[in-house]
Amino acid sequence: MALAAYGGDGMTRDVAVLGAGMHPWGKWGRSFVEYGTAAARAALADARVDWRDVSSIVGADTVRGGYPGYVAGATFAKALGWQGARVTSVYAACASGAQAVGAARAQILAGLADVVLVVGADAAPKGFFRPAGGNRADDPDWLRFRVLGATNPTYFGLYARRRIAVHGDTLEDFAQVKVKNAASGALNPYARYRKRVTAEEVAASAVVADPLRLLDICATSDGGAALVLSSMDFARRHGVAEPVRIRAVSTVTPRYPTTVLDLPDIATDSAVAVEPAAEAFRASIARAAYEEAGIGPEDLSLAEVYDLSTALELQWYEDLGLCAEGEAAKLLREGVTAPGGRIPVNASGGLASFGEAVPAQAIAQVCELTWQLRGEAGDRQVAGARVGISANQGLFGHGSAVVAVR
Repeated sequence: MALAAYGGDGMTRDVAVLGAGMHPWGKWGRSFVEYGTAAARAALADARVDWRDVSSIVGADTVRGGYPGYVAGATFAKALGWQGARVTSVYAACASGAQAVGAARAQILAGLADVVLVVGADAAPKGFFRPAGGNRADDPDWLRFRVLGATNPTYFGLYARRRIAVHGDTLEDFAQVKVKNAASGALNPYARYRKRVTAEEVAASAVVADPLRLLDICATSDGGAALVLSSMDFARRHGVAEPVRIRAVSTVTPRYPTTVLDLPDIATDSAVAVEPAAEAFRASIARAAYEEAGIGPEDLSLAEVYDLSTALELQWYEDLGLCAEGEAAKLLREGVTAPGGRIPVNASGGLASFGEAVPAQAIAQVCELTWQLRGEAGDRQVAGARVGISANQGLFGHGSAVVAVR
């Protein structure tokens, strides 16, 4: 396995993960600030770093927290106690957490900070996420909601129908994704849903957006996650000889003309004369991460992906290059992505077990990679884990992947 720790200029591209911390997911009815602050303190304790020694804090924003949510970095800095740290706030929908990690990493590699705290937290409403920010007639996601009336579960259902029609996936395949992830979530103390389910229970749950049932779709949740990142020099001075390292952070945009993310096969006048993009947006997210890290899918020990629905997890198998197009269900049926399989996916339990707390989710994925690569994941530990990838896709061209190695 050839892992590229250095760029063309000979400088290291790695940053160390010294600490990871989370606030349990659920519906707690409290402020996102409380969740993020608890996660931050847990990450600092895990890193054995005092808050006063943190030189920068990067907050992943939430649009549901009012003004404090729009300036999350400053909000968490205030909650932890102002001590003069550099502060940054990042918003990128579901990729907010990964872009916060990317911003922290850039500061460290640029020599602007030695130790950076990354925090994301959310207090989500019940039901569907509504579009935020007012009318946006040029936004395909806003149009999908307002013109078509297609909420996120409807979009998930359309993609599930496409997999059934094009690849022959079945409702039983979708149910087995939930069964797999619920079994892992039952072992995770931070998960909201810690109960195993059967395929029969998935099939018996209410239809939300045909063919998807209630147990096929992730909930909206409260939660918080945090990471303490540092330069490799600081890690060594801190007595950590072999830390988990962030090797790549990918936050790429789609390639024209495939720019309408939720309805990718509908042509427009401006698109019909242009050759389609060579790969799907989700696949381009993964490819950019692999190229930066100097690895391929064959090097992975595990993956944490955004299973907004059971069918979308199967799509990620293909977009991450774990199998060829149309072979995701076969991979699932053979147990390759299950605990003990060749490439376990969502050993944390995934969104199926957590629900979605948007700015915290991508950070939580890296927390899980960190614990797995350290060998600290307890009963859900992936044996011999050395390389992991996280991946998600959000609205308006936001998506991300993070590669972590040990």
